[in-house]
Amino acid sequence: MRSVTDRQESEQILSAPLIIEYPFKRTTGPVIGAFLTGLREQVLVGSRAEDGRVIVPPAEFDPVSGNDLTDIVEVGPEGVITTWSWVVIPHAKHPLSDPFAWVLIKLDGADTPMLGALAAPSLDAVATGGLVKPVWAEDREGHIDDIAHWVLVDADTEPDTEPEADTDGGHA
Repeated sequence: MRSVTDRQESEQILSAPLIIEYPFKRTTGPVIGAFLTGLREQVLVGSRAEDGRVIVPPAEFDPVSGNDLTDIVEVGPEGVITTWSWVVIPHAKHPLSDPFAWVLIKLDGADTPMLGALAAPSLDAVATGGLVKPVWAEDREGHIDDIAHWVLVDADTEPDTEPEADTDGGHA
């Protein structure tokens, strides 16, 4: 009679590698594609819903009826803060390294707000109803990060473009 050990040694476990692949790429489609192309070109767009509302970022389907939305509308670039939250200590995954505000921005011509990171000089400078504008990334490729961040329109402390490199070793 064979022992359990002898039986285990004589039986080999069969195995095969399992490779899961997705050999296709999803296109963004005409609506999201228009939004991403607009970002690359420094233009903000939304989609017009059946009831006339302009949704930003654009939606492919009407949120009420579910029907396709194909009417693309240019909005902004300025907008109004509808609500906000201050970040005292940003972490590595945040878009800004200094304290900043997450803001919901209702762009000029839009009926829904979009999320953005607001570089503001202080907590006291941020208020619901404040007017903001985008600061565009220097290198744009059709991605939401093409908006580097937002700034207050009346703030004299923030330049319209990315700051020059600081030569004295400090932080910009």
